[in-house]
Amino acid sequence: MNIIILLKLIGGLVLFLYGIDYLGVSLKKVSGGKLEKILESLTNNKWKAALLGALVTAVIQSSGATIVMCVGFVNSGIMSLEQSVGVILGANIGTTITAWLLSLSGIKSDMLLLQLFKPENFAPVIGLIGLIMVMGSKKEKKKNVGAILLSFAILLIGMSSMSSAVSPLAEDKAFTSVLTMFSNPFLGLLVGLGMTAILQSSSASIGILQALSTSGTVTFATAIPIIMGENIGSAITGIISSVGAGRNAKRAAWMQMFYCIIKTTTFMTIFYILNALIHFDFMTKLASPVTIAVFHSVFNIAAVMLMLPFCEILVKIVKKVFPITEAEKKEAETMHTFTILDDRFLSSPAFALSQSKTVLIEMMNHSNDAMKYAIDLIYDYDEKKALEVERLEKLVDEYEDHLNTYLSRVASGSLSDTDGHTLASLLHSTNDFERISDHALNIMQSVQIMNEDNTVFSEGAIKELHIFTDAVEEILGITRGALAGDDIEMAKRIDPLEDTIDSIDMEIKEHHVKRLQSGECTVEQGIFLSDITTDLERVADHCSNIAAYIISASDNTFDVHEFSQREREARNESFRLIEDGYQAKYELPEYVPQPKKTTDQKKAEKKDKKKKKKNK
Repeated sequence: MNIIILLKLIGGLVLFLYGIDYLGVSLKKVSGGKLEKILESLTNNKWKAALLGALVTAVIQSSGATIVMCVGFVNSGIMSLEQSVGVILGANIGTTITAWLLSLSGIKSDMLLLQLFKPENFAPVIGLIGLIMVMGSKKEKKKNVGAILLSFAILLIGMSSMSSAVSPLAEDKAFTSVLTMFSNPFLGLLVGLGMTAILQSSSASIGILQALSTSGTVTFATAIPIIMGENIGSAITGIISSVGAGRNAKRAAWMQMFYCIIKTTTFMTIFYILNALIHFDFMTKLASPVTIAVFHSVFNIAAVMLMLPFCEILVKIVKKVFPITEAEKKEAETMHTFTILDDRFLSSPAFALSQSKTVLIEMMNHSNDAMKYAIDLIYDYDEKKALEVERLEKLVDEYEDHLNTYLSRVASGSLSDTDGHTLASLLHSTNDFERISDHALNIMQSVQIMNEDNTVFSEGAIKELHIFTDAVEEILGITRGALAGDDIEMAKRIDPLEDTIDSIDMEIKEHHVKRLQSGECTVEQGIFLSDITTDLERVADHCSNIAAYIISASDNTFDVHEFSQREREARNESFRLIEDGYQAKYELPEYVPQPKKTTDQKKAEKKDKKKKKKNK
């Protein structure tokens, strides 16, 4: 192979690869996202899923792009792993369409009509029409259609250029001997796999093989193992796209890889054993673009037809390789909770609101759990609990998104006054529970920094914090009971406790100033203490808001600020008695100044802290 032939081959390859890439992009633009919507609407019928996978891949001319879409849908929860398997298998059929289009280059006839079907003859016409539409049209849709025609023409011209470049190689003995090496099944498979992995397109690598076959030097013995390797290489795009995605998305990507490995190894094992016994005559015959397309299609269609009825095996394999974790189980339970927010209930607003409240109570439980873990961290830092706070905060955010979206749909319908007040209460409560989880995260982060800096609170501060957090845990428990049971009397106990918590917050801050003056505490400790107590106090404020929503919704009023003001002005003896009870229950011990520590005592404490941290 001389340098001129090599340059012509590279030139044709550049046009061919650009044409395939540009064609896929243009087709996606014209579809306007409809292809993704079709995939989203899949049912659990695996045959229908396979058909849609084949059709979508045939349209966008890339099995890799279809697999990437599947990985994205599985990662976002739009599509289940079980739904994706049908699409993934079907994509392997759809990708064979390109080979049939490229096989037109193998037409050999003197008839004018058949000659017009050859790519080198009709591609310039298609390209000219496409160019006119791209450059002359002002409408975006026509420009995109023109881009499809132009990219298709570039693809075909590239294919023709490669075929023309390699045609003189039929007489090149060195080139023929190299191709003969690829008739070794293992070596040919590696070549096909490597070529597809580099080009990131099985259609492109099949096209190159078809172009080489026009030189009259490619036998079936060479073509078959290369095609097998290309089948495995086509799965690499999906693997790359799953990097950084969730475990379920990785399972979808690797499912394509395992499928390709299974179908290829099964075929090659059976085929080459039979060939060793029977010696197939066609192996020494020359392959053409058409016969390559035929073999490629028959192999993939047969593999899908045989594997699809047993596709659950693939799901089991990937779940064995990527086991389901406890975190995923919890997430799955949450997703099940969201399914009760069904759009079909929107025609009955009262029931839709009832469903929303069920989800809100789940959200409240997760938010309260996050706060409980955060409080535990104040007294004993644990990395696992810190991670759990982070996970729960993200989970509560998901609840907020789902509830706000669903409640906004409920609001667009016709609501009675009672339903309207309930809706407003649920919307406001959703925001408050989300903020409570945010405060839990803030506390966790403050404690995390303290742990890294080896900072601890004084004994006096710890005792006072225990009283403070006990009060906060009680107000969260009362709020949970009041909301879950629509208990107005319980809700009325929240404000007196919230006032008590405000007093505790102010008193702890005052005591810290005194400890700072006596040298018991440092400024750094004070900053952390202030941040944590402020977050705890804000949690009580959100509980007070929720109490107001519960009471005002039952009273068919929903100006919460006006309601709260009216309640404060109307505080009666009963309110005072409840508040006094909480004040007595959560009274802070009187501050007693501690004797200032000597330099030696401070050094000993510092040394002890380092030792404890090292042991942890």
